[in-house]
Amino acid sequence: MKAKVTWLEGMCFEGLSESGHKMVLDGTNPGKGASPMEAVLLGAGGCSAIDVVSILEKGRQQVTGCEVELDADRAENPPRVFTAIRLHFVVTGQDLAEKQVARAVELSMDKYCSVMKMLEKAVTVESSYEIRSA
Repeated sequence: MKAKVTWLEGMCFEGLSESGHKMVLDGTNPGKGASPMEAVLLGAGGCSAIDVVSILEKGRQQVTGCEVELDADRAENPPRVFTAIRLHFVVTGQDLAEKQVARAVELSMDKYCSVMKMLEKAVTVESSYEIRSA
């Protein structure tokens, strides 16, 4: 996998993925794009949500929505790494089996989400879920 980051101005950069997708990263708060740490947090949420939806669909669950609410703590002093990340999955659907939702979240956190597997080596990770009827 390859990517390129190009300086635009100030603390604003444009990231270009190998697949051709662009993303603005900005070290200014607030800036013209997500900060690099926000991008890492979004990557963790996106990766795990993809897993959860995929696992539930393979289990023939009628998923109509999935959101991940993320909350992270950072070290007070540089480098201001994440020290804890909490993910709360809100899964919406028809007649969703709680056992399958719980298992999907567990599998994502423990086995499939490459972003979380990388981060868990240095960060405390917690996850929870709730089910809503469509």
